[in-house]
Amino acid sequence: YLFAGTVFIGEYLFRRYRFKDHDHPSFIDYLCIVARANIRKFDMPGTSIPLIKHYTPNAAMIYCPQRGKTETNKTLRATLTPSSQKGIINQATFLSAAMALAEKLPDHSHAINLCQDRSLFLLSFTAVLLRSMTNLLPPNRQQQTVIDIASDYHDCFVIADSAQDYQQLSIFRIDTLNCYHQTTDVTIPKPPLIEAEHIAAITFTSGSTGKPSANKKLWRTLVGTAARLAKRFLDKDTSPTIVATVPPQHMYGLEMTIMMALQGRCSMATGQPFYPQDIATTLTAIPQPRFLITTPAHLRAIQGAAIDMPQVHCIISSTAPLAETLAADSENLFQAQVKEIYGCTEAGSAATRRTNATDEWLLLDGMQLNQHGDNIEISGPHLSTSIELQDHLEILPDNRFRFLGRANDILNVAGKRASLADINQKLLDIDGVEDSVIFVPKCVNNKASRPAALVVSALSKRAILAALSQQIDPIFLPRPLRKVSHLPRNETGKLQHGILEQLLLQEQQGANTNE
Repeated sequence: YLFAGTVFIGEYLFRRYRFKDHDHPSFIDYLCIVARANIRKFDMPGTSIPLIKHYTPNAAMIYCPQRGKTETNKTLRATLTPSSQKGIINQATFLSAAMALAEKLPDHSHAINLCQDRSLFLLSFTAVLLRSMTNLLPPNRQQQTVIDIASDYHDCFVIADSAQDYQQLSIFRIDTLNCYHQTTDVTIPKPPLIEAEHIAAITFTSGSTGKPSANKKLWRTLVGTAARLAKRFLDKDTSPTIVATVPPQHMYGLEMTIMMALQGRCSMATGQPFYPQDIATTLTAIPQPRFLITTPAHLRAIQGAAIDMPQVHCIISSTAPLAETLAADSENLFQAQVKEIYGCTEAGSAATRRTNATDEWLLLDGMQLNQHGDNIEISGPHLSTSIELQDHLEILPDNRFRFLGRANDILNVAGKRASLADINQKLLDIDGVEDSVIFVPKCVNNKASRPAALVVSALSKRAILAALSQQIDPIFLPRPLRKVSHLPRNETGKLQHGILEQLLLQEQQGANTNE
């Protein structure tokens, strides 16, 4: 340390003497610059990071509720050790199973992880890391999407927990293995270290407006985000069990379920309940404190189902803006605070807020917003580089900001501006509207189209437009407005632009035929 300090001071003095005509920072400022550079590079000491941060061999890692009815859950419960037959897999059992699975994986550089059961996804995700391979996490399981991703990563195979058919791709079925079937005298393993700079995963944008784009995620980036989320959401003595309605392949699902189990002293429930009754059943089957990780679409469906819900410790929502009224109703139903995460696939989770209390977002520790003209970049010690955001934000003091809308979300008509998301929220607030989406179809004959709306409601189109016209400038009223039986939302509640246009065209053709 003495030698390193002497060299550091000597270099500083040499620079000041050699470049006398230049402006130099003070010694303290120079020390801070070097320190920040090293923190940014590593975000933590050492070049390797433990797979499980809060490792306690007998602590619960995974809950397999008795009430789960999926075939995957039945298969999983049948393979538990005698000590885990109550449906609880502890950290030691999980780690032993992950190490054993890692030895069975085929020798490739990338694995397309399609496991739907969250416990099997966690197991295979971990096994891939232990083999120094990279997880490829597609935005959906559609055959063409998977094949397109595989064509960009030739040395890859598919990990799945159900029957799949992806033409010539090699498929490794994890559900056919007795992953957790081990003897009781297994030596308790120690959590291995993962290289900080290892590309743990490559996530893909949803592709709702075009082709999904790839985003590399270093292990230290995922760990850094998990540490910040744990600090923001967890009390010192809280070790909650997570129930999630979002898939683990999605960035939000990956960070708030998989990484919180590995790095945030949380346990998690298997499966992915989708319908309100399934969510209630899963929550009831696991112990308190419980966290529900979900989306506005799921919360809206829960409110519409009008069923009793068990109390939870906290509800966390993301993937789309959450309305204040929906947040308030959810807080009353679950007797818990509802909090939101702001983020994107490129940067991951970046900020949080309690929706019912403020419209201001608070950045996660160490993250910063920087404005360059009309562009805003976000940076953080755990991120490899600054990332340009595709959103309009109002930067506020004390690491806070307001979200003003997506870059492609702003309508500009006759000098007037409006947000598609804001108009859609006003549409959803109309009593009798169950679900809706407002979007701008592609230009026809180089002429800009008006916004169109697809609405799930028993109300007439005239009644819906009349109610909406009382809340927005008539120039922004959606034309056409078509009623549909349901909206084709994916697992995260999102809608693909191309599918919406096809649905709109079908409804228009049907309307013309009826006329």
